[in-house]
Amino acid sequence: MTDCVMTDFGYRVIRSGRKTLAVEIKADGTITVRAPYGVKDGKIKAFLSEKSVWIEKHLEKLRSSPEREKFSAPEIASLKTRAKRVLSERAAFYADKVGVSYGKITVRAQKTLWGSCTAKGNLSFNCLLMLFPESVYDYVVAHELCHIKYMNHSRAFWQEVERVMPDYKERRAFLKRNGRGILAAL
Repeated sequence: MTDCVMTDFGYRVIRSGRKTLAVEIKADGTITVRAPYGVKDGKIKAFLSEKSVWIEKHLEKLRSSPEREKFSAPEIASLKTRAKRVLSERAAFYADKVGVSYGKITVRAQKTLWGSCTAKGNLSFNCLLMLFPESVYDYVVAHELCHIKYMNHSRAFWQEVERVMPDYKERRAFLKRNGRGILAAL
């Protein structure tokens, strides 16, 4: 269960059972702080102050990015059809490498996530992955399959990702550099 509170300081706070503070900036410039339940507002403000250079850098990057035309419904439908076929094939390939089996695969047009994995091993992928090179969507597929073994981002999880895909850091960096503009076009 989460507790979501809007503040007067240009950011929103979502409290949950997590253990650490985190800040995210969405493609529309919305700033969200994710915080454990017991963290006081003063600590959140101090955290944001510490991260202010990083936040401003990312907001400036958003402001200077050219506005991309929104995807049409037929474009999204076509991407979903292609993604379902391609990502299902890639999941079958990488499941063998990871040594796991998975449940069903769904494909959506999502504004914030590239992929996710449920506790039951069901996988969900963003159809916009089809706009990237195969190496990038392969990284997302392998990443989500590794979550079947480790439902977290622990050291063991990242070691498993690296075992399956030794150059995952480059692929992940490419997605981080180029993904925000694509997500903003939904």
